[in-house]
Amino acid sequence: MLKFIDKSKKMAKAEHLAYEVIEEVPSQINDGEILYLLKHKEINWNYVNAFKNLTDFNDSIISDWLNLSVKTFREYRKPKTVFKENVKEHVLLLLALFKHGIQVFGTSASFELWLNTKNFHFNNEKPEQFLNTVTGIRFLDDRLTAMEFGDNV
Repeated sequence: MLKFIDKSKKMAKAEHLAYEVIEEVPSQINDGEILYLLKHKEINWNYVNAFKNLTDFNDSIISDWLNLSVKTFREYRKPKTVFKENVKEHVLLLLALFKHGIQVFGTSASFELWLNTKNFHFNNEKPEQFLNTVTGIRFLDDRLTAMEFGDNV
């Protein structure tokens, strides 16, 4: 029984930490805010975990987006592991994009469905295929903003 209580406390703490991380990330990509976070916050596994709490994507898919092997991605879970700068930026941009996508679509599931559906406006590719580059993430964020203003994307 005591192990269950300890595990529940750890889970509650992890969820609270994920919520705090999500709250500090902008809900649209903003270079100034992203640069501030990169310089003043320790971007670590807590940010990845917060992202994983927002989505249903598995380690294999997320590691592909971050241009890492699954093994390397899982190594980042170790407490003293320091993320490379490009990985930190990529994680922050993914978090911001998903926050924006959830605002536009209403739910994470609806946004993920859009990401995984071939789209005429993306040359019949799935928007998800653009998530492995910073430019692709910015492009999708721009498309979400266009949708907010009535564009058919």
